[in-house]
Amino acid sequence: MSTENEGTAVPAVPPAPSSAPAAPPTPAAPAPSDAAPGEAESPLVHEAVPQSSGAAPHPGPDPVTEPMPATPVAPAQPAYAAHEAAPPQSGGAGWPPPPPTLPSYGGGGAGNGGEPWGAPQPPAPRRRGGGLIAAVVAAALVAGGIGGAIGYFAADRDNGSGSTTVASSDTPKDFKRDPGTVAGVAAKSLPSVVTIDAQGSDGEGGTGTGFIYDKEGHILTNNHVVASAASGGGKLTATFSNGKKYEAEVVGRAQGYDVAVVKLKNAPSDLKPLSLGDSDKVAVGDSTIAIGAPFGLSNTVTTGIISAKNRPVASSDGQKSKSSYMSALQTDASINPGNSGGPLINSAGAVIGINSAIQSAGTGGLGQSQAGSIGLGFAIPINQAKNVAEQLIKTGQPVYPVIGASVGIQQGSGPGTGSTDGAQISQQGNASQQPITPGGPADKAGLKPGDVITKFGDMPIDSGPTLISEIWTHKPGDQVPLTFKRGGKETTVTITLGERKGDSN
Repeated sequence: MSTENEGTAVPAVPPAPSSAPAAPPTPAAPAPSDAAPGEAESPLVHEAVPQSSGAAPHPGPDPVTEPMPATPVAPAQPAYAAHEAAPPQSGGAGWPPPPPTLPSYGGGGAGNGGEPWGAPQPPAPRRRGGGLIAAVVAAALVAGGIGGAIGYFAADRDNGSGSTTVASSDTPKDFKRDPGTVAGVAAKSLPSVVTIDAQGSDGEGGTGTGFIYDKEGHILTNNHVVASAASGGGKLTATFSNGKKYEAEVVGRAQGYDVAVVKLKNAPSDLKPLSLGDSDKVAVGDSTIAIGAPFGLSNTVTTGIISAKNRPVASSDGQKSKSSYMSALQTDASINPGNSGGPLINSAGAVIGINSAIQSAGTGGLGQSQAGSIGLGFAIPINQAKNVAEQLIKTGQPVYPVIGASVGIQQGSGPGTGSTDGAQISQQGNASQQPITPGGPADKAGLKPGDVITKFGDMPIDSGPTLISEIWTHKPGDQVPLTFKRGGKETTVTITLGERKGDSN
């Protein structure tokens, strides 16, 4: 933004006060008679745990998410208003122009101003080398820009008969930020978020995040955060924002949901669990706050919004295990390796999701080239994570709803491809499993091998991962409308979901 002089005439210099030496008279030049005014989808990526050593990416048709360091972005430079003086008019007074008069709102009278900023000063005696000094001063003014203009104002203003200096008020000692602000939510939430360090018996592991789930010391996080320490001989620690560190142990893991529950050993008595929100009521555009330890930088807070809902995401924990699936909340809050397992919080301070995956612009295996945030982060909805957590705390193993049919990923289908081919039931089974389980939910609903499922509940289905993600948002026993296509004809049936316990199959 810039300001321009629009040809306004410079007001005449008022006479000097009697106490100041009289300035030599300057002959006035005649003004020009007609002076014109002057114008002055790349693959869906998962994984947010910085690893101490590499592991091969999970094989198979499911996309694997492996974040990489984000490219630093230079901070934007502030914009300043440029004040440009109009060049002297032909036949006018010499440079510099007389000091401006004080505007009426600064304490002067109406009309052309009031008292002058400072009395005119007699010309300084000439000295040798004046040309060099003038050149240096001119260069300094050019380099100083706005600083030079402000300096002139302050110095000239001090020579006036009165002062208009206004002292800034001191910050109140009892200043408090409102609870609904980002700072207020962060201050309340940070003491309940922990940085998790997981090390396997072989020394491999990494850093992730978790948050206090209850006063008994249970912590909710991602399965892939603690997977390396879940085997015998592994070590798990949780560090609070105040620096206190506690040993922890795995209570239960749900690999398919990518959810895990760990418990603090010798947990303190003053734990404050984070409040849980309702992820079903989240709307696109809602504010989000992510807390975690990106690249090991504990207690990092980032903000954004809910960019989308019901994003099907397939991912792996990087330990050559089966993929996990989620119908995720998408956010543009910055999420990087180490944010995994941390809370995604709304503006009221309630957890609406568990940060779990990011989409990467790069490729590479875990521990090799990791991706950083490009504004596409994914979180497990807290309603689903809560149900899984309760199962793990009670029994130590997850329970999955199933339809009793095997589906594959069709060529060209999946998120971001624009395909609506659906999820096709496998034509053939394998040695241990048939494409449709005899007597299972799909069999009872009349589905057959080769049928293409195009809709589950209210959600259109474009791939196998999308179907699995939607099935796992429900519970065993739920009755859900299912639409499938056979021989070019669409049929809708109601299917009652079965259940599968554990991650063994």
